[in-house]
Amino acid sequence: MVTSSLIRRLRFEARHHYRRKDRDEAWNQGHYGDQLSPHSHTFRVEVRVEGEIDPETGFLADLERLDQAMETVFGPLRGADLNVAIPEVAEGRMQPSTEALALWALKGIDHELGTEGPRVRAVFVFEDDELGGGAERIHGGSDDARLHS
Repeated sequence: MVTSSLIRRLRFEARHHYRRKDRDEAWNQGHYGDQLSPHSHTFRVEVRVEGEIDPETGFLADLERLDQAMETVFGPLRGADLNVAIPEVAEGRMQPSTEALALWALKGIDHELGTEGPRVRAVFVFEDDELGGGAERIHGGSDDARLHS
């Protein structure tokens, strides 16, 4: 089966740090080092959706709808501390790493788009030019998003 894809990008400034609340300071220092301290990034995000091109409009996706879904997920993160703004991070169930953020965002945007129209194929989150992570839906397997870094 052949599908088409569309890529939408955005940027946002946010802070984060790494820490396991259930571990002592020595463990955290040994695993996260200077990343224990809050620091900021200009995060770059790439969202790829896929599906069939609508023969009526000639487009794969309604950009306004896609932009709204992305805004719902990423809007609250602009200028925020990710360790506070993302409940899963605040509760200690997730670290704010690029690969974890990508999986979290893929699920969130997919939920916002619903079952009609294009599906999220992949989300990639970069904290700088040298480091990023992604989550990608794997065809032929489970419908769940799987990490792909």
